[in-house]
Amino acid sequence: MIINGHPRRDSLSALFAKAYAEGAGEANAYVEVLNLAELHFDLHVTTRHPHDQFDEPDIIKARQLIEWSEHVVFIYPTWWGTMPALLKGFIDRVFVSGFAFSETEGGTGYAPLLRGRTAELITTMDTPKIVYRLIYRSPGHNAMRRAILNFSGFTVTKVTSFGIVKKAEPSEIQNWVAKVKNRGLRLRRGSVSKWQQLSLSVSTWIKAIRLQFYPMTFIAYSAGALAAERAGYGFDALLFWIGYAWLFFLEVTTILSNDYFDFDSDRRNERYGPFTGGSRVLVTGQLSFRQMSKGILFTLSISLALLSWLFISAPAGMYAMIFTCGSLMVLALGYTVPPLKLCHRGLGELTVGLTHSFAVILSGYIFQGGILSDRMPWAISFPLFLAVLPSITLSGIPDHEADKAASKRTLAVKLGKKGAAYAALVFTSISALVILLFELLHILPGTFQGILFGVLPHAVLLGWMLLNYIKNENPPARIDGLMIAALTYLMWFAVVPLINLK
Repeated sequence: MIINGHPRRDSLSALFAKAYAEGAGEANAYVEVLNLAELHFDLHVTTRHPHDQFDEPDIIKARQLIEWSEHVVFIYPTWWGTMPALLKGFIDRVFVSGFAFSETEGGTGYAPLLRGRTAELITTMDTPKIVYRLIYRSPGHNAMRRAILNFSGFTVTKVTSFGIVKKAEPSEIQNWVAKVKNRGLRLRRGSVSKWQQLSLSVSTWIKAIRLQFYPMTFIAYSAGALAAERAGYGFDALLFWIGYAWLFFLEVTTILSNDYFDFDSDRRNERYGPFTGGSRVLVTGQLSFRQMSKGILFTLSISLALLSWLFISAPAGMYAMIFTCGSLMVLALGYTVPPLKLCHRGLGELTVGLTHSFAVILSGYIFQGGILSDRMPWAISFPLFLAVLPSITLSGIPDHEADKAASKRTLAVKLGKKGAAYAALVFTSISALVILLFELLHILPGTFQGILFGVLPHAVLLGWMLLNYIKNENPPARIDGLMIAALTYLMWFAVVPLINLK
């Protein structure tokens, strides 16, 4: 579909639209051209909600063509840094909620509805390109690409600017027309190049593996390895990185498995956020179940290969390796993978607490030759275990309805939302009390030095926020602020030991 957004019928944009259509036709594409100057519709949104306004036949036709199309080309002049009023009015009237996007309680509050389509921008301008890009920061391109098309679900494959128009000679204009026709001819190979396909695939998989969760694992694992060095076992950098690579791919496998086996809950979840509700790549169709299963098998294979290397190379005893690595794999993968499905049996919070504290710290410790019977790694892990519980318990609150419908027995499902907040308050209080006792009783002296200056005020802040949530007669469905406070709270229990052991 080609949309000519120029308000004059005899314009350079019209010439470009004709040339692109010719090229696309020669590439065996089905082409529809929409010249906005020929349409009849009110440019202005005159009702409180745009979708409440009467839709003229041309507006209805435009939506039908957009739904029909796989690739949409916008051709227009750049005036005052952005699009003409005609094109802006067209977008205001056509790209309304319920068609281009939906309003939701999850994510950013909006969900795109036009996924699976690509778009291309071709514009003319009298501003030198370098001035438009560096001084004006490409306002029109950014608005069309990010705020309108990406927001609605389109993938913008190309932005082409031609200028300076007022100084262009006829021969130069003919050269531009030829280039536009060539853009249409390129559709013979598809609207997305191989490089763009690779880039889109990589970005989708990055979204699927949810990188925001990995720093905590790395910090706790590093603290375990440095604790082994402090205990006199030395530090082998190669073993350290092999061990972390194993943990990384195991965590990727776990997160992908969670998306795969927790699909029913994620599909029902209307209050998903950056830390809850999964990556959404299966729910939105960005990846298929087959692709996800292949990803799980691929990362699991790499993880097992690295684990084999560790069994051969690490100086730890076989019993320690089997106990630590085996327990971690069973707990991590068993969180959602049948037949264990620990999160469905009321053991989800305990599982996450153990894997993100004891399991990763002991891994870092024994890979460097440490012994399981040593007190140090267990003592470092215990306060961290308690500090993890508030955040994982709170994560069940926005997921409550979806988890309940999917028969997941989280603490939020079993205790109710406010009951989960009470539990998080208890866990916060106990973790702060334990770390206070550690310092007063000189348990692992120096390891937690200075931690009270961060933990105690943070615990008070988190406790105050939890009490406000509990007292609220109509608590919010989204608790992003609480989640951030809880997740940053647990960082003290891993970062401070890491710094002191370094």
